[in-house]
Amino acid sequence: MNLDFDESEVAFRAEVRDFLEKNLPADIQQKVRGHAEIGKADTVRWQQILNQRGWGASMWPKQAGGTGWNATQRYIFDEECVFAGAPAQLPFGLVMVAPVIMAFGSPEQQRTFLPKILSGEDWWCQGYSEPGSGSDLASLRTRAERDGDHYVVNGQKTWTTLAQHADWIFCLVRTSSDARQQDGISFLLINMHSPGVTVRPIIMLDGGHEINDVFFDNVRVPVTNLVGEENKGWSYAKFLLVHERTGLALVPQGKRLLAELKDIAAEAMKTDVRLRDRVARLEIELAVHEMTLLRVVSASGSKRGPGAEAAILKIRGTEIFQNIYEAILQVTGGAYVDPAVANRYFNMRKLSIFGGSNEIQKNIIAQMVLGL
Repeated sequence: MNLDFDESEVAFRAEVRDFLEKNLPADIQQKVRGHAEIGKADTVRWQQILNQRGWGASMWPKQAGGTGWNATQRYIFDEECVFAGAPAQLPFGLVMVAPVIMAFGSPEQQRTFLPKILSGEDWWCQGYSEPGSGSDLASLRTRAERDGDHYVVNGQKTWTTLAQHADWIFCLVRTSSDARQQDGISFLLINMHSPGVTVRPIIMLDGGHEINDVFFDNVRVPVTNLVGEENKGWSYAKFLLVHERTGLALVPQGKRLLAELKDIAAEAMKTDVRLRDRVARLEIELAVHEMTLLRVVSASGSKRGPGAEAAILKIRGTEIFQNIYEAILQVTGGAYVDPAVANRYFNMRKLSIFGGSNEIQKNIIAQMVLGL
């Protein structure tokens, strides 16, 4: 299998690089490279710049307003954005709920929601995890009971990233208790400005506000906001999670972070053989991981989407990323020298938990590959 980029792909990389050099705002780039907080205004501004160029949704088909790029072009675009210091696009709308709406939503839902995701007008968050229902997501208890042309929603979601900014939340809710747990779940789109929705911040150890509890108290949601069929939401959720887990391969981000580590450790590696070996091992692991991702990318033209591959990429990507952060912590002295480095390290421990914990991914691999 030839994994080299062809002439058209090399030319595409040059086009993306030129666009980033001319259009990425310097103040946003400086924040990204300095690991400063990227606020909602910065995220929306960058989304609007990309959208004006027609690049607002690299993973969407053209008929939905996306680029229509193939998987290799998307990979090149993501890599160039990371190394240029561009902020990450908000994934909850673009990468998670939008593919579900395209695949299973009604034409009206597609007309209503997709353009506002693309333009950055609507900010989305994800309503999956609950207290006591994280990895065992099928045990969720947030209920949606039919009342005429509305559902009445009661319950709580937790660890909801950036819900304090959100206009909409896509939620898994229980609409039936008569069948097995997975068969009684529906996929509902809820306006965060509805009466009865309360967002309570969860302040992290570093004082940051990134995650939240979200409470629903008799929230009325139009039945037209149900995606697909009632009680079929578990299938849509699994479809969504494949997209999220493939994105957690983190190859471009890992390459940028490894370059940062090598720069920080350059002087120490001259005399510290063990550190030099550790950095070399990380570089080899990341190179192998990238080859695996490129193999998946090169095969993406087939009708079969990534299954066990997504789980494998998620496990290795998050582990390697965390190990690079751990090495940076070791080299810099962490909290003893720069508390910000320690904060970044601890924040990245979440990678092996969200999107389905790595333990859950191993179960998926065992079932899909080994038939256990």
